[in-house]
Amino acid sequence: MDIRLSLVQTMHRILAKTGRGGSLPGSLALSLDSNFIQKFKMPETVILVTGTNGKTTTSNLIAESLRHAGKTVLNNHRGDNLNVGIATLLASGSDSNYQVQADAAVIEVDELTVFRQFENLHPTALVITNFFRDQLDRAGEMETIIRKLMQVTENFEGDLILNGDDPNVIRIADNAKKARIHFFSVNENVVSRNITDEASEGKFCPRCGRPLIYDYYQYSHIGRFRCPYDDFGKITPDLLVSSVDYDRAVFRAEGRTFHSFMNTIYAVYNCAAVLCVMKTLGLDYQAADEVFSNYVLKEGRNEVFNLSKPCTINLVKNPTGANEVMKYITSQPEEKNLCIFLNDNDQDGHDVSWIWDAHFERLDDPLVKTIVCSGRRAYDMALRLKYEGMEDRIRVIEDASEAVRWLDDQNLESYIIATYTALHSTRAILRKEAKRHR
Repeated sequence: MDIRLSLVQTMHRILAKTGRGGSLPGSLALSLDSNFIQKFKMPETVILVTGTNGKTTTSNLIAESLRHAGKTVLNNHRGDNLNVGIATLLASGSDSNYQVQADAAVIEVDELTVFRQFENLHPTALVITNFFRDQLDRAGEMETIIRKLMQVTENFEGDLILNGDDPNVIRIADNAKKARIHFFSVNENVVSRNITDEASEGKFCPRCGRPLIYDYYQYSHIGRFRCPYDDFGKITPDLLVSSVDYDRAVFRAEGRTFHSFMNTIYAVYNCAAVLCVMKTLGLDYQAADEVFSNYVLKEGRNEVFNLSKPCTINLVKNPTGANEVMKYITSQPEEKNLCIFLNDNDQDGHDVSWIWDAHFERLDDPLVKTIVCSGRRAYDMALRLKYEGMEDRIRVIEDASEAVRWLDDQNLESYIIATYTALHSTRAILRKEAKRHR
């Protein structure tokens, strides 16, 4: 027995009993042994999930689907996707000899560190959801991340499960000559558009540099595209969503109907990725559909708290995510208040200029009554909204607890948009406030 592993496991058990979790055990482990993660004996199936948006939801849906198919699964369900979080996860799920006690590991990995985790975790499959501009001062240009992933997958001999509707993702397939490539894709549907006014990073063919031609856009640069000169974008999907029925919250794929856990296009893409994994592993689709039918989003992914009226909180960290959340909020038919928590701590990215790329004019809707601006950069957010002509409905409340109480006191349905470091503290405030209404 390794006394360091025993110490880390004991710390994890004690913290779990007191209702605390987090990555403290992993921090201790890596301080004692920088090669701690490399020592674990991984199960037969190791699936890494990465990308800009949707990593946590997609990895959790995959993990739950595998469990419904009869597998035991180790999964970082809270999205602790950096080294310390992964070290904690592996220690908590292994025996005293570093053997992970599961049939499969489904691990969300930050796109900045996935190249390191390839060496540590020996994945059998890699799922890539999408690539967007994200936290430039922390992540750098998206091109840097894509090139690193191309390097790490160059000699990968496992399964690459890729969003075939994202030109930035399918670039990975061009360089991964030894991998088994599996694309998932979504057909044109009622939310598809012939043109886009959103940030579009995928405008040019990476092979020849000429402009891509789009048949339709789903959101941002996600859609069906092609290069007429070299066939970039011409794919045969392993998993194709042939149609989406938003009235019934269902979609068709593989000749059958599936449920969507949330009635949005990006949720359909999450489900498509999961079904592509199930097909690749030869597992029953029914297990995934059971998960889709009953899945409840948590941890700030359309999570609902029962205040005087329901309050829904969502994490945002880049223009594309913000645009999709705002589309969802404004599609809801009731009058509502909104609160935006904008922070600029290390994990958020100090550069908040991304708010000028997001389409906050979507909130100029008569059903949106008041927009509260809160967090460290509350006045930056208020200025952004003022430039969209919404100064008559802006309210700045820098203190988070006061902002939540104000929403609660209005007796009106409300929505919260929060950047990363504001998310968990605001959820704690919401839980406390919700207790008053039980």
